[in-house]
Amino acid sequence: MIDYKKIGFKCGLEIHQRLQTHKLFCNCPSLLRDDKPSFTIKRKLRAVAGESGEVDIAAKHEHEKDLEFFYEGYSDTTCLVELDETPPESLNQEALKIVIQIALLLNCKVLDEIIFMRKTVIDGSNTSGFQRTGLLAVNGYIETTKGRVRIATINLEEEAAKNIKETNNNRIWRLDRLGIPLVEIQTDADIKDPEHAKEAAEKIGMLVRSTGKVMRGIGSIRQDVNLSIEGHPRIEIKGFQDIRALTKTIEYEVFRQEQLIKDNKVSKGEVRKANPDFTTSFLRPLPGSARLYPETDLPIYKIPRSLVKSIDLPEPINDKIKRFEKQYSLSKDLASLIIDNTNFENLIKKFKNISPSIIAQTLTLTLKDLETRLDLDISRLNDLDIEEILSYLDENKISKEAIPELLTKKIKNEKINLDHFKTASEQEVLNKIKELKKDKSLTDNAIMGMLMKEYRGKIDGKRLMELIKKG
Repeated sequence: MIDYKKIGFKCGLEIHQRLQTHKLFCNCPSLLRDDKPSFTIKRKLRAVAGESGEVDIAAKHEHEKDLEFFYEGYSDTTCLVELDETPPESLNQEALKIVIQIALLLNCKVLDEIIFMRKTVIDGSNTSGFQRTGLLAVNGYIETTKGRVRIATINLEEEAAKNIKETNNNRIWRLDRLGIPLVEIQTDADIKDPEHAKEAAEKIGMLVRSTGKVMRGIGSIRQDVNLSIEGHPRIEIKGFQDIRALTKTIEYEVFRQEQLIKDNKVSKGEVRKANPDFTTSFLRPLPGSARLYPETDLPIYKIPRSLVKSIDLPEPINDKIKRFEKQYSLSKDLASLIIDNTNFENLIKKFKNISPSIIAQTLTLTLKDLETRLDLDISRLNDLDIEEILSYLDENKISKEAIPELLTKKIKNEKINLDHFKTASEQEVLNKIKELKKDKSLTDNAIMGMLMKEYRGKIDGKRLMELIKKG
């Protein structure tokens, strides 16, 4: 068991999350594509001096590889801004508001202005050779089970291009991703151990997702880890896309640093890649202050106090889950599934004769089952379709068992005849049960199976079994 305090463990996180809005400095959509590109251009990049007048060591390292870069784009969703053939347009105001909202959720002080800088990047991931990044907020914090973790800075910046293929001589990049707005959240070195790093990352991720204005899915959020132990310089580990790999990779990296110290082989600070087997591998030297220089194509953007005060804070996801459990008697799993559905609570108010759990199940588990088990395109359903089906249940025209079949008909654009789904009277069902029970060889389960063939969608399954036991 490692005593992380004893070995002088220092660790902080950098979390990058894509925002659900158009690109940061143009009106191109933030649309990720896999279809054939419309065009390809070729470029070579060179390292330039930063604000200090020196060339950054990490940029110099990439420049010395002397690679050619090919950029693939689309004529309908790629513009001259992504190609670095025209200056950036005005700042995406929606992205600015989203990051302010995130900053306030993380208890940060929002600055009075945002000044964009150019961060030198010579690996080809930006057509310009730099990434635009602007400091927006400072001095925040989150509370964890192991104490407060301070949020040092929050930046608004551009996403890089998408790496398609690379060889020893060149790299191919896709421009659909370049310029998507990112929020970068950097903590202080308050992380106490690997499990604490995972908890902090999950807490920050939860608060960011609470806005409902960030992208979801693989690659939309990335965690970088800065860590060191006593006697070893800081290492930055990049490339975490699955938070579950965080703890093991940190453990392996601590062991690697311990071995280097033991063998008197301590290297300089460097950036390392997180590998699938939890090890890390060298990427480039650790960049320094020479990496940054002012962005001369953009003005200083003032952030009025009135704008900050106008930002409404969303209910944090964890609080919302607990509220749904208590207020609507949902299980934790079901509450976790339904929190992203903005129409859920409106439907509860509209259909007072339907239990919230049935509405939640319809919007989550039922639709997922239709998609996965029956391979149906649930995107063909709109809110009005679902409301129509729920209205039949609310008016007692159908049983809840009929919902999947009626939704299926909606997806297939088939005509609905409610007579086929009319709720069966319990007396009719009881008479049928008495008739079947005359055959003493039939078990209750056998009778259930026989009746379900006749009354499927017309009576609640749980109630049917109660009637069988009663009859």
